[in-house]
Amino acid sequence: MTKILIEVSARHIHLSQADLTKLFGTTYKLKVLRPLRQIGQFAAKEKVTIIGAKGVTKTARIIGPVNSKTQLEISLTDAQALGLKPPLRVSGDLREASKVKLIGPVGQITAKVAFISWRHIHANPSEAKKLKIKDGQIVKVAINGDRGLILDNIVVRINDNFKLALHLDTDEANAAGLRAVKNYGQLSL
Repeated sequence: MTKILIEVSARHIHLSQADLTKLFGTTYKLKVLRPLRQIGQFAAKEKVTIIGAKGVTKTARIIGPVNSKTQLEISLTDAQALGLKPPLRVSGDLREASKVKLIGPVGQITAKVAFISWRHIHANPSEAKKLKIKDGQIVKVAINGDRGLILDNIVVRINDNFKLALHLDTDEANAAGLRAVKNYGQLSL
């Protein structure tokens, strides 16, 4: 078994350049709030307002840099509050995504971009080789502690810009009782 860092990902959005322009203006550049563990990614200072089918309003932090397509990653709890029934998908797969209204300081858009992110492990090729895992492989991770559990159906994602980490949404992290800044699980194949 291999120890793996667990990162908790709250509701967030990746914006395309076209949608960033519609929401924030033609020359707008995202401002870095803090860098993220995955190379080149950062939490932006900016947020967008989300309005779901029930008319409920929430906000989502933007993750930069701009993306090839806009995608809103939410938890099941968020989906229920917003009145949505989004699919469970790997990032980038927007098939059957739920429609939401996104509002920025200078404009708004309505688009089918909301989904629940499939729990996943990021790894770069050398980490993957060392762990003997492959892109798209499904693995399990055991989380110890008072609310310990075993998470199944975790998809492996490999990219040169990735650093080894398991990404869970807030619902999954809460179920496991993860509270500290750094949490670890045990990867099993």
